[in-house]
Amino acid sequence: MYDWANSAYLLVISSTLFPIYFNGVTRSAFDSETVLFFGYAITNTVLYSYAIAASFLVVAFISPWLSGMADYGGKKKFFLKLFTYIGAVSTAGLFWFKGENVEYGIICSVLAGIGYSGSLVFYNSYLPEITAESEYDQLSAKGYAYGYIGSVLLLLISFAMIIMHKSLGFSAESEVVRLSFLLVGLWWFGFAQYSFYYLPNNTDRLKKSENLFLKGIKELKIVFHSLKDLKMMKVYLLAFFFYSAGVQTVMHLAAIFGEKELRLEASKLIVTITIIQLVAIAGAYLFAAISKKYNNGISILAMLIIWIGVCGYAYILQTEFQFYGLAVVVGLVMGGIQSMSRSTFSKLIPENTIDNTSYFSFYDVVEKLSIVVGTFSFGFIEQLTGSMRNSTIALMLFFVVGVGLLLYSKMHKANQSAYA
Repeated sequence: MYDWANSAYLLVISSTLFPIYFNGVTRSAFDSETVLFFGYAITNTVLYSYAIAASFLVVAFISPWLSGMADYGGKKKFFLKLFTYIGAVSTAGLFWFKGENVEYGIICSVLAGIGYSGSLVFYNSYLPEITAESEYDQLSAKGYAYGYIGSVLLLLISFAMIIMHKSLGFSAESEVVRLSFLLVGLWWFGFAQYSFYYLPNNTDRLKKSENLFLKGIKELKIVFHSLKDLKMMKVYLLAFFFYSAGVQTVMHLAAIFGEKELRLEASKLIVTITIIQLVAIAGAYLFAAISKKYNNGISILAMLIIWIGVCGYAYILQTEFQFYGLAVVVGLVMGGIQSMSRSTFSKLIPENTIDNTSYFSFYDVVEKLSIVVGTFSFGFIEQLTGSMRNSTIALMLFFVVGVGLLLYSKMHKANQSAYA
């Protein structure tokens, strides 16, 4: 249900309506694609790419300390709530962003991104605690499926409101879009309460006599040193870094690519992203089934090979129908790669450890740094060359390196039992 709650942010704000809205209102406010951000002239799409990178960089820096404290101090749910509220309130705050106040819009979007990504390290770390290892793949897939369904539902509600904005008493589509930002914040805040009520508190580990911040750092050092004896986990994290840079960049910037390179209308982009989300549900279950029949390594390798093809095709596509076709393929592997990545790492965590959050903090930091590298590279290459198409080649290289590292790890040859 937390996937149901927070995925609305990822779809409506991060992937669809907000990037399209940001491009449109800033272009109108400044009569060009170059905007002023604290007096510095920069292309609006490049600024947006850098803003995403900044939000994830902040979380990558602070989450290791917080996760160590959460494991030792029993504050996992506290931090999950804290980042949820930061994210939900900042998302709702985008309601007041109208284009000319670029600084306000970027600050709110960065804080919303911090809330979203910061909450995930604590949320993901619950997986090994609430079910058996044999259920990791299916439960992880189910979580993503709930997220896709919930987020698509809210996106369709927002889309319907945009289409009927005049009959609803709004003079412009932009007013309804801003209202959608407010709805996402309320959706995230409201449905998260279900998870907060049922998830365990872990308060039995609380030891107030010691400094939890210092203890958190100590716990992280212990986990870090344990990686020396976990070869498969080390190589997997490195592979995950590279291929996640590609996956997450596509997730965050696909709508901007379609709007800028193909000049697709907002309605067509919304339909495209909706297709991705719906196909992703099937993808999550499909690759969970492949993993069950063979193993996680084969499942992930198959998806990465498809991702390489996706990036190559994105470089040459010219029509909106080609974009729709690519969206179907992206949806299939996007649902699978996210679900399998999370459950695979869960299997690599040593049994009977109490440091699930600390282990997942490494996973989370790797993911956040990969997003920083991926989105920054995408924006930087566009800034240098003037074309987003060139940036897709960099994403392809990320996936190629990921394939090479997974092959080196021999995960595709290991029995499922060998992962733990």
